[in-house]
Amino acid sequence: MFARLKSMGLSGIHGFMVEVEADLSGGLPGFDVVGLPGPAVKESRDRVRAALKNSGFTYPVSRITVNLAPADVRKDGSVYDLPLLLALLCASNQLPLIGEDHAFVGELSLTGEVRPVHGVLPMVIAARDHGIRHVFVPAATAAEGAVVDGIAVYPVETALQLIHHLVGDTPIAPLTAADMPPPPALPLPDFADVMGQTAARRAMEIAAAGGHNILLIGPPGSGKSMLAKRLPSILPDMTREEQLETTKIHSVAGTLPGGIGLLTARPFRSPHHNISSAGLVGGGTVPRPGEVSLAHHGVLFLDELPEFSRSAMECLRQPLEDGKVTISRVASSLTYPCSFMLVAAMNPCPCGFFGHPTRPCTCSTTAARQYLSRISGPLLDRVDLHIDVPPVEFTQLSQKQKAESSAAIRVRVNAAREVQRKRFAAAGAAGLTCNAQIPSDLLKALCPLTEGATALLGGAFDRLGLSARAYDRLLKVARTIADLDGSEVLDTPHIAEAIQYRSLDRKYWMK
Repeated sequence: MFARLKSMGLSGIHGFMVEVEADLSGGLPGFDVVGLPGPAVKESRDRVRAALKNSGFTYPVSRITVNLAPADVRKDGSVYDLPLLLALLCASNQLPLIGEDHAFVGELSLTGEVRPVHGVLPMVIAARDHGIRHVFVPAATAAEGAVVDGIAVYPVETALQLIHHLVGDTPIAPLTAADMPPPPALPLPDFADVMGQTAARRAMEIAAAGGHNILLIGPPGSGKSMLAKRLPSILPDMTREEQLETTKIHSVAGTLPGGIGLLTARPFRSPHHNISSAGLVGGGTVPRPGEVSLAHHGVLFLDELPEFSRSAMECLRQPLEDGKVTISRVASSLTYPCSFMLVAAMNPCPCGFFGHPTRPCTCSTTAARQYLSRISGPLLDRVDLHIDVPPVEFTQLSQKQKAESSAAIRVRVNAAREVQRKRFAAAGAAGLTCNAQIPSDLLKALCPLTEGATALLGGAFDRLGLSARAYDRLLKVARTIADLDGSEVLDTPHIAEAIQYRSLDRKYWMK
């Protein structure tokens, strides 16, 4: 007796089709699962056996062989519990054969309850692309699958409930995006609370308008973390494509809040400085997304940057340049997207008061150099804006009038992003969303310079000893400044301001 039905698997953030084949034959009773099953898949035998009996069905006393095809692709996770149980019921004639346009994913408890699994959204997308019309997923994670158009997603609470649906007794209503309430709008910290720091506020606005990386350098208590945590409040809304891609990553990682279909707010990730390299960029025996991927289309905030391990910081170099990270293992190689804004904050020395106007620095020159040398030149070269955040004066803290709100700043940011979107569309640059992503071959076309701006840029290039990468990033920052200024051509003031944001590191790195 033989039965076959469809399920789905995960490879990175993409789903793939898996056929679950069950064969019952004579011989000594046994239960073998083949097709490169991982440890969790092998353990499914015991969960399925108990769930079958506790749901009121007869466990077949036969030689059971289950094959997960394609057999040359490793299968991990507990998503195959539910289809495996159904395949056994079909093979033992306790359930009619199931149509080819149905797919099933879900973990089983010993009582037959269907527990949530990771990666429902990418698996539902893959099922639709393979012609599946009906997909059955755990009820707890059905919301993320319901956002996919062109496929019916059924929330399943127990295996018995699903069986009653399949035999036509009690149908399960498919879940649609219209059935789900919109996610609550979480309040974000407002820039109106930031007193003083006019230059730093301006730099944060430029960073948000162009998607640029930024480094905040200043003494303790000057407001570096306060500024960074308010950056999401001035970032533009996510597009539908950005929402889907970000939600897929969080779905695979298991960090998607329950009942949420799509992530509509840009991620803000702030890992502790004791994080490992694998935790930051991803990895593990079964590779999982790291913090850089969880911050995709959002912000990665690294507070106290020199306290991070050297290996963790250096792992950021390639993701910052390529917008993706590849995790290679013997059996497979997975690529996760990680197009994020890096916001880093640090003190200028171990005591934090180097360059302070009133408090003396107690660090020796050697200690200060060793502290700053923890951040390598190649990593620093990939940060577009280096901002000095001085201590706030009493008169600024004690003023009663609030500063400009995030809502007002966001209007200018959205206007600049719209200008960029139209420019990229006119240039045929599909996929670009902000100036920070402009490739080198389009810089000359998208960043026209006046004669005065060209002369100023050439002098700064030689005087500051900029690299070719720094030159490109300086042009991109100037492009964003010009967009905020409403200018299509980069003029002298735009280049001068961009140069200012590239020279502050020389003050602290003593070059």
